[in-house]
Amino acid sequence: MNYTIGIDIGTGSTKAVALDEQFKPVASSQVFYVTDIPKTGYSEQNPDTVWQAFVKCINELTFKLGEAPQAIGLSSAMHSLIMVDGNGNALYPMVTWADNRSAEEAQKLKESALGIEIYKETGTPIHPMSPLCKILWFNKNEPKLIAETFKFISIKEYIWFELFGEFKIDYSIASSSGLFNIREFVWDEEALSLAGISETQLSEPVQTNYYNSELTASAKTLLKSSGCKFVIGASDGCLANLGSEATSAGVAAITIGTSGALRLASKQPVFNSSAMTFSYILDAETYICGGPINNGGIALQWLLKNVFGKTALNGDDYATLFESVAAKPAGSKNLIFLPYLAGERAPVWDSEACGTFFGLTLEHNQSHLARAVIEGICFALNDVMKAVEASGTTIKQINVSGGFIHSKIWMQILADVTGKKLVLVSQEDASAVGAAYLAAKATGLVAEYPISNKGDSETISPDETNHLKYQRNFLIFKQLYANLNLTMHQLHHLE
Repeated sequence: MNYTIGIDIGTGSTKAVALDEQFKPVASSQVFYVTDIPKTGYSEQNPDTVWQAFVKCINELTFKLGEAPQAIGLSSAMHSLIMVDGNGNALYPMVTWADNRSAEEAQKLKESALGIEIYKETGTPIHPMSPLCKILWFNKNEPKLIAETFKFISIKEYIWFELFGEFKIDYSIASSSGLFNIREFVWDEEALSLAGISETQLSEPVQTNYYNSELTASAKTLLKSSGCKFVIGASDGCLANLGSEATSAGVAAITIGTSGALRLASKQPVFNSSAMTFSYILDAETYICGGPINNGGIALQWLLKNVFGKTALNGDDYATLFESVAAKPAGSKNLIFLPYLAGERAPVWDSEACGTFFGLTLEHNQSHLARAVIEGICFALNDVMKAVEASGTTIKQINVSGGFIHSKIWMQILADVTGKKLVLVSQEDASAVGAAYLAAKATGLVAEYPISNKGDSETISPDETNHLKYQRNFLIFKQLYANLNLTMHQLHHLE
């Protein structure tokens, strides 16, 4: 059969989805891996483990479907940094987006005029997640390693080099590095100067529709897709918008997995210096603008493990939790949760923020805590949405994706908090589907991006009574962080 593969190289796993000629999912494969945390604030992975997961996913689909695909499109998580030698060998573990070791460097840059200027040129918020800030930290703390580095690359570039022996980076991943000028589509001279590196130490930027089919000899022995066109693709966030069909005016996308994000397609970058919304590149005509939050499903995992005492989480644990949440009223009896367990990105950009339950009384039980956690995650995304709309954009509809879509009550709470209609276009991984869409267009299988939605998508409308209640609680949510952030920083620096 004729089919296209989209493969998303994530932080927790790599997932591949096969779409048939009508762009309906026919098979999928997923391989999980772990993140190492050698010190507080560090987040590292072995890039070879991710490469092996990539190969396994593609080979599993090829075996299931009996023949090679017509094209394979790549999606990957943003903000990773790998320092490699001239043969593409990693000199140090991959540093993921969640690594926070460069918090001091990021804060100093964020507070400077140069930092704001670089943000407006690159579209990348000044934050420890940014490869720019990571390189600043390594310059200061590991100068010998910096001197030995031939190229500074991302996980997708690492995999692309394994596939084809060339250092290429798509405009989308480049636009999330803090080093790329998103208007000129070139490496940014000021950012490079600050980082103390030259463009020769970075990969060659190419359009997101760039493809290659000439695998290296070693890749040919591993992959069962010889002769297939591999499309370099874009970042997971940008492709999630494409895969959830949120690229038209007024339609935003929200993804909640381990973390979360709200994104909106735009013909121009959208800047908000106080909230530092991002502007990343999907293709030559489209920017994806919005903001990420650190704490999505990871907050529920924390609650179940560390508060409810569940050791090995399974589907039944989540089903029981969601059932208890649905039985409690909106607002959790005036219990409000700041979900900043892992610090926070947009719109507060505070790596020293912490989680807080506010309003606890003798009336509250586990179900109230659980509902407050879900409401807090939704409040955080609503905070991002308000920042995006403050830049002059009106959001009328939100297309949703990510693990949270399997919970009806979670989607309903999000609709009630935001006051927006939610649309669930597909149950599959939106980033992987978007990568397949982009690959199909890039290789000429279709003239325009596919649309798989035939009118059978699920719609969740907000409950107006609950929305009014949540508007009140959201104001308190906002005020809580404003009141507590200095105290959070004091607490963070205690011995």
